Amino acid sequence: MPSELQQSQPYVSTMGSEKMSVVFSIPHQPSALVKALTPFQHNSINLTHIESRPLAEDENKYKFLCNLEICNEDDEQRLKKAISELKEISGRDCVKVLSRRDVDKKDSESEEVPWFPIKISELDRFASQILSYGSELDADHPGFTDEVYRKRRKMFADIAYNYKHGEPIPQVEYNEAELATWRTVFTKLSTLFETHACKEFRKVWPLLVQNCNYNKDNIPQLQQVSQFLKDCTGFTLRPVAGLLSSRDFLAGLAFRVFHSTQYIRHGANPFYTPEPDVCHELIGHVPLFCDPEFAAFSQEIGLASLGAPDEWIEKLATLYWFTIEFGVCREEGALKAYGAGCISSIEELENCVSDTSKKLPFECENIVSTKYPITTIQPVYFVAPSFSEAKRKIREFSSQIPRTFTVHYNPYTQSVQLINKRANCVKMIRDLANDMKTLEDAVNKLED
Repeated sequence: MPSELQQSQPYVSTMGSEKMSVVFSIPHQPSALVKALTPFQHNSINLTHIESRPLAEDENKYKFLCNLEICNEDDEQRLKKAISELKEISGRDCVKVLSRRDVDKKDSESEEVPWFPIKISELDRFASQILSYGSELDADHPGFTDEVYRKRRKMFADIAYNYKHGEPIPQVEYNEAELATWRTVFTKLSTLFETHACKEFRKVWPLLVQNCNYNKDNIPQLQQVSQFLKDCTGFTLRPVAGLLSSRDFLAGLAFRVFHSTQYIRHGANPFYTPEPDVCHELIGHVPLFCDPEFAAFSQEIGLASLGAPDEWIEKLATLYWFTIEFGVCREEGALKAYGAGCISSIEELENCVSDTSKKLPFECENIVSTKYPITTIQPVYFVAPSFSEAKRKIREFSSQIPRTFTVHYNPYTQSVQLINKRANCVKMIRDLANDMKTLEDAVNKLED
């Protein structure tokens, strides 16, 4: 079963221009912003969005984020000049350019970083950047000649395309053919979970039945499931109109957002789908996202992807494939599935714990160099001793990513903070100290 991941593509707007962002900080004093924006005005750079916030590590400064679009080489040259002038005003270390273009490793002076979202609402940008629309079917797709099915697929894709962060996910009424497909898949898979799925999955499954109306006669609504997920681990679902690039899909995980399809596979072959569908998402992915350890593990891969060079995005996408999609763990000596591609496929679920498939230890260096098929049963699986151990190894591996900063997710503001200065680190240490004090007080009370 293919994953939601596809190879990274350049990020361009619907008009063909490249979207970029400039982040800079300036002193909190009269006319400082006017002075800082002067280079953009002098060089005829059109800013599409400006926002500000106090700089957490220095109360006497403000941080600004400016979005802009580059349409041609002349625009690019003017932007370079504007950035140079801005650095003279704000300070060289106080200006950062975020871009979706490939990082030019040969240019050691280049300070561009592949663009990534800072706020959860910026995931809205991905809606128009899908690699293929959900209603676009290949000639060998089971539903290619079914006009009713194609119209339904377009309806689902249109819902996702028009969705914006903060809105409730629209409810849909599934027709009898779709319900019949779900019933077939749900009924058969349910008989295998107790013997083939990991304990974390088995623990959550009854809760989904109880709270989200999971049963053979009902396809759960994404909004209801998303709210339950949020209550469990802070993860939410977001409808997606088609396949995203690896970079965009992984960026969503950094914010604990999972891009989910809402359509269902064609009924002609209910046990096979050439792309992710609602069976794969709701049965395969959602249960483990309810587990705190697995949720943190998934977010770790997403955070590692932010601002990473393209070759590292490919490595992280491969790690995602062999864990979140086709992960296998050992439980009291027995092999159990935790990957969504395994749990939502009868053939894959039986294969991953059998003696016929190859099993290898969970080592990131070996995983990222392993090729894998996307339309056939997996020939090899990497066995993780636990989610926490897999997360530790991925964090160690990700430390090799050539970034001049570290990222930290703030769950209160649902935003990403760049940790690239001593003051940032001091602020984090203070926050941790406060948390440790709270924990110390709790332990003392328990002792009393």
